[in-house]
Amino acid sequence: MKNILIIEDDNYINDMLSKLLQLNHYHTWSAYSGTEGILLHNNHIDLILLDLMLPGKNGEDIIKELQHKKKVPIIVISAIYDTDKKIDLLKLGADDYITKPFHNGELLARIEVQLRHSVPHNDQENILIFKDIELNTTDYTVKCNHEYINLSKKEFEILKVMIENPNRVFTKNNLIEQVWDNEDSADDNTLNVHISKIRNKLKEKNPNEKYIETVWSIGYKLKK
Repeated sequence: MKNILIIEDDNYINDMLSKLLQLNHYHTWSAYSGTEGILLHNNHIDLILLDLMLPGKNGEDIIKELQHKKKVPIIVISAIYDTDKKIDLLKLGADDYITKPFHNGELLARIEVQLRHSVPHNDQENILIFKDIELNTTDYTVKCNHEYINLSKKEFEILKVMIENPNRVFTKNNLIEQVWDNEDSADDNTLNVHISKIRNKLKEKNPNEKYIETVWSIGYKLKK
């Protein structure tokens, strides 16, 4: 099932679009401002419906930030009929433009065309996901609950190894061998300190979730 992010500040229109798309077997995410839409945009989103008349950020800035975060088809929905404006937005990165009021069938057809023509972005292959953690092995960034967190190199490697093997119970020796490559300076206490720091940084972003579970007398595993 494809995921569509709706960025529309009008509650009625946002709700109407959600119901229309869900009836046609899409999963929807709703945002009511550009800032919220940028925060919600993640590796799961396949297409974005973007209203231009939003509070705060203007449409051009929103498109730039959305595409910088992850490039997916963007269909602009707006009451603005200005041809030059449409051309500017298309040059900027929007993939299509439909004016209000629109026919539901036309909107669905345009969505289908964009999804059919869209090619998965190569960066997706380099993003590891567990719960609301997104770990990018290309640029070594980590997000939790849609916010970036700052991990040291060793902390990043520990989390990477664990997310790559989400069902595995790791002994402390397993993790030390894979992350420190048998460096003499690494021991159980060193690992415990790094695990504690990872837990604390994740907890800052999402205090309601637990990610790493201690398996007493053995080691650690990801908490399902």
